[in-house]
Amino acid sequence: MEKLKKFGKIEFASNRRAKRVSVKLKANGLKVSMPPHVSRAYVVDFLLSKEKEILSRQHKLAKSQSHLRIVPGEAIQTATFVIKSKLVDRENLYFKLINKELTIEIPTHADLEAVALQTDCWKGINYFLRNEAKRVLPDRVMQLAAKHGFYVNSVKIQSSKTRWGSCSDKKNINLSLYLLLLPENLIDYVILHELCHTKEMNHSEKFWQLMDKVTDNSSKKLRNAIKEYKIPE
Repeated sequence: MEKLKKFGKIEFASNRRAKRVSVKLKANGLKVSMPPHVSRAYVVDFLLSKEKEILSRQHKLAKSQSHLRIVPGEAIQTATFVIKSKLVDRENLYFKLINKELTIEIPTHADLEAVALQTDCWKGINYFLRNEAKRVLPDRVMQLAAKHGFYVNSVKIQSSKTRWGSCSDKKNINLSLYLLLLPENLIDYVILHELCHTKEMNHSEKFWQLMDKVTDNSSKKLRNAIKEYKIPE
């Protein structure tokens, strides 16, 4: 709808369990979940009534992720390799990882501002991130578990975009491949966070006492530091 173009691409989803309209913001759009009985017209009016707030939060989100935009000449450092891109006279995107440097060759005619191009670049990057995450993260989990006396049943790498990691009551740890975009100390913070959940499945005072114990009383500082990082949209 013309009135909603200012918000970018909008995904509407009817949810039988939803009791009210909920909006998830993305840097380039919105994802709207609504009860079946709510009309599309009502949702449009609802979004327009929140226009100023939504646009402001979208702007902040886009700004927080600006360092993750693929721009020729600008590098993005991951835990195990650096991402660089360049314009090349070719038809399609091309990726190659050599000597810890992932090069993305972008067609010279491509629109660098297009969401589709950025999405396609990250689809390619994700392939290499996943492989590297599977190679290094499970070993790091086991190293920290052994150091601090935790038991872990399994470690899996996922492409979660909602959280850096999770732990089940069966002591199975899931880690997002995007952890590799964090500094080393924050990667360890996330892993230690999930390891502590193998003993305390909540965020009680006991949990944070355990976190302080394994982070040299730095859990609060690290928790605030990780808020500055966002998972790529």
